[in-house]
Amino acid sequence: MSPGPFAFPGWDTAGMSVDAILGDLTVEPADALVNAANASLLGGGGVDGALHAAAGPELLAECRRVRAGQYPDGLPVGHSVATRAALLPARWVIHTVGPNRNAGQTDESLLAACYTTSLDVACGLGARTVAFPAVGAGVYGWDAATAARVAVDAVLAHPRTGIERVRFVLFSPRLLQSFTAALEAARQP
Repeated sequence: MSPGPFAFPGWDTAGMSVDAILGDLTVEPADALVNAANASLLGGGGVDGALHAAAGPELLAECRRVRAGQYPDGLPVGHSVATRAALLPARWVIHTVGPNRNAGQTDESLLAACYTTSLDVACGLGARTVAFPAVGAGVYGWDAATAARVAVDAVLAHPRTGIERVRFVLFSPRLLQSFTAALEAARQP
């Protein structure tokens, strides 16, 4: 889906463009797409299920290798790990596990860590463009305004060595409105 009238143009900050669009993460061209994964890394619903479906079976095979090697007990909340992107329009998928607010995981620093550790991984890979969903704002129960504020603050505070563009690709007008408001608030002195 193109940005169309729902794009928030963003701005350049420290050599990096940050923006938000209403769109479909599975078709977003970027070096790295961030997946709001569950700890198993083996697919699920929402963004996770959509990325796995669009990527084809190779993504699941990549995730199984990660589970067998690095994370046999699952990826911890706030951590991130990369796999190849298979059929997606990216080189990598960076999987991160958000805190489940509905299960009592209400620490905003864990949600912020999803963004900072994803950007750490992206920098390590040499990614120049990164596309994020609204981690935690689906079935994990984070309200849109809080999810947006935490995400924007975390991205803007990260040193982002080598990253030229971060884009929040959001699936609903409500989320886009919240991220637009958070980006606008961050622009204010």
